Amino acid sequence: MKALVAPSYGPLEQLVVTDVPTPVPGPREILIRVEAAALNPLDAALVVGAMRDVFPVAHPFVVGMDASGVVAAVGADVTGYAAGDPVLAHTHFHPGTLAEYTTVAEGPAVARRPAGLDPARAAALVSTALTGECVVDALGPGAGRTVLVIGATGGVGSFTVQLASRAGLRVLATARPDDAAYARALGAAEVIDHTATDTVREALRLAPQGVDAVVDLVNRDRALAGSAVAVRPAGRLVSTLTGPDEFPVGVGATYVRMAVREGRLQALAERVATGDLTVEVTATYALADAPKALAEFAAGRHTRGKVVVTV
Repeated sequence: MKALVAPSYGPLEQLVVTDVPTPVPGPREILIRVEAAALNPLDAALVVGAMRDVFPVAHPFVVGMDASGVVAAVGADVTGYAAGDPVLAHTHFHPGTLAEYTTVAEGPAVARRPAGLDPARAAALVSTALTGECVVDALGPGAGRTVLVIGATGGVGSFTVQLASRAGLRVLATARPDDAAYARALGAAEVIDHTATDTVREALRLAPQGVDAVVDLVNRDRALAGSAVAVRPAGRLVSTLTGPDEFPVGVGATYVRMAVREGRLQALAERVATGDLTVEVTATYALADAPKALAEFAAGRHTRGKVVVTV
């Protein structure tokens, strides 16, 4: 089968679409004929080796972790799926999804693709929706509270804004001027143009006592201290990256990692299919152009929604 492959740790320029063996589903595994696969920042980090101490990979390495497609075959003891079923899945990059076929264990990381949900949007929602839900869980009960979301128009940010606003939170969202209407459509009560104004200063103008929480999906480590200034005393900063446990301004930190819990992927897919939640695919590439897709994604060419490779 064809797949996007990294022969070793190294620059993205080494990526190539080439032939690799088609995976064979083992016991309780599902073989998926991939129709679409979404890109994530972790994909590039795994290729260059930036995460090798935490997530080592074997080479040749097939890139990708989110996919949508059709069940091609099932392994022994699979009871909930059969050949021909439309599905979406998170493989945790073992094996990769930027390929004609991938496998996933039967369980919470795979779900049936609802009618009306196309393969591209299905692939695009997997990690972003699951992570956004974990972020909002970390914020706690929302009614009457204000949260600043930095990085609101990206994949995780767009779901964070939607889920937080639907949970009763007042959301202040950062966005470029041409994305302001998009952020409001997601559920933002106020939009901060981070290209023309200081985000923290504007947030404090809109919430003079400080916001109850900041979700920072852009900055990491020491840079998070600047975001924490927008939070009221005893409030929290939530991040999907890394940083200190607390800040001098009396603000604690919660660092979120995506969790795949039973039934959540299915529920999120159904909410997107019915229009309760939206996912924007801002660019699509063919599998033959996957090296270019990941290079442009990693370079920041696409800052809104998700980038998908169709197979």
